[in-house]
Amino acid sequence: MKKYVFCLLKSGTNTTASKEESKKLFEGHMENINKLAKEGKLVVAGPFIKNDRNYRGIYIFNVATIEEAKTLVATDPAIKANLLEAEVTPWYASAALQETVKIHEKIAKTKM
Repeated sequence: MKKYVFCLLKSGTNTTASKEESKKLFEGHMENINKLAKEGKLVVAGPFIKNDRNYRGIYIFNVATIEEAKTLVATDPAIKANLLEAEVTPWYASAALQETVKIHEKIAKTKM
């Protein structure tokens, strides 16, 4: 077992961003996810299916403290622009979870 930080992403307060601006910010959001995963700081990231709670997705950070996770969250362009907001909490789970990124790279479909 190991400590992680769980992050719940919810719809943010910015409802005035243009479609073009939102697209650019979410491209940056995805680039940031990939960067953090390559650095070993992010072990899980993914969206929720549309729901009535405004839940948009999750991150599971491979860090020991809330402060570290907040620093990483602050690097996300969609969060900086308030398209998303993040809630973080300590989480305890299998140490094997940190191997998710390596396993994903082996079995994921490649882009066509």
